[in-house]
Amino acid sequence: MNAAPKSVHIQTALPGPKAQALIARDAEVTSPSYPRDYPFVMSHGRGTEVWDVDGNRFLDFAAGIAVCSTGHAHPQVVAAVKDAADKFLHISSDYWHEQMTALGERLARLAPMRTLAGEPAMSFLCQSGTEAVEGALKLARYVTRRPRYLGFLGGFHGRTMGSLSFTSSKYTQQLGFAPTMPGVTHVPFPNPYRPLFAGADQGQAVLDYIRMLFERSVPAAEVAAILVEPIQGEGGYLVPPDGFLAGLRALCDQHGILLIFDEVQAGVGRSGKMFACEHWGVAPDIMTLAKGLGSGLPIGAVVAKRSIMSQWKRGAHGNTYGGNPLACAAANATLDLVAGGFADNAVRVGAHFMQRLAELARDYPCIGEVRGKGLMIGMELIERDAERTPARALCEAVVTRAFHNGLLLLSCGTSTVRFMPPLNVSTGEVDEAIALLRLSLDQALSGS
Repeated sequence: MNAAPKSVHIQTALPGPKAQALIARDAEVTSPSYPRDYPFVMSHGRGTEVWDVDGNRFLDFAAGIAVCSTGHAHPQVVAAVKDAADKFLHISSDYWHEQMTALGERLARLAPMRTLAGEPAMSFLCQSGTEAVEGALKLARYVTRRPRYLGFLGGFHGRTMGSLSFTSSKYTQQLGFAPTMPGVTHVPFPNPYRPLFAGADQGQAVLDYIRMLFERSVPAAEVAAILVEPIQGEGGYLVPPDGFLAGLRALCDQHGILLIFDEVQAGVGRSGKMFACEHWGVAPDIMTLAKGLGSGLPIGAVVAKRSIMSQWKRGAHGNTYGGNPLACAAANATLDLVAGGFADNAVRVGAHFMQRLAELARDYPCIGEVRGKGLMIGMELIERDAERTPARALCEAVVTRAFHNGLLLLSCGTSTVRFMPPLNVSTGEVDEAIALLRLSLDQALSGS
């Protein structure tokens, strides 16, 4: 069995005594609905390193579910937030302030509608990914006056009632909440590793399936929008086949349907480009952002073509906290860092990471596929059978053992370990994580 790197130090049994005490206090006052995977109680963090309340050090390759894009407590982000806090904490979106307008200008310059399609863009700011999705759905219905939508199996778009009607990465997210918003039809997301359709091109097969729906059960003239993640997140870190997003774009153009890209998890440099759709050169009509946009502060955005967003009338949509000065300051600083080298680092370190995982896969037959772009990487675990049965229990065991060895990970899909470290992670930290992952695989496979 491989020994853990000496630079990682777990000083107590996990959870330690201070962590146990806080977890016990929390159980009395906090909703049990949070899907907590293992008992990590954070004290502080710097970059990719975090410490729990008992002084144990961990490498964080979950990054707050891909939120801490610039690492924990990046000095430039912290300074921007402190400077904004010294001025004022809130004024509401009824008024104007520099940080909010500057963020709108920056998003308009970066938006794929502009960079790929040459169309100006506008933004609506909010607090989270689910709120951004709600805004995008409302905008699409308002502009088109159509009642229906298409979403994708495996997608995750949030937990409020409108976005929840699209979320389908686990049935537990919808269990007990029916009926959700009507009018949503789900179609398969193309997965070449686990094909549902005959033929090699799963992307084309899904497009053909949508065309069949339009002919038989879902009138295309009633569809307001198609909502899709350019790289599917919670569904398993699935990268679509080349041509699929372009095919969706063509279908939408043909039928007057708006194309919404949910870039909440894949956007803001995570895939090695500012937005994941840029890998395929396809621009949406509307885009949703959150997670990594604020380096940890709660912020979301609906970004749309100006020709679409400008159709909203005064009072058609709004919120209280959208454009909060602290969150906008964090987002402006984050975009500076991502554009200033962090996205490039995601490409370079991501390639190194994929190479190291491919080496690991040669030693472990339970690793069925390694996939991803940039620092959005999935490692699917399988049983050793001809059907490549998803190894659910093994995946859970690897994530749990990794925690006890000093590496924070999360799973996605049916049996995929996902890696989403801060965008400024180093190759040295990746190598350290690989050693811990190897140790965790050995322990999970042996049952120790």
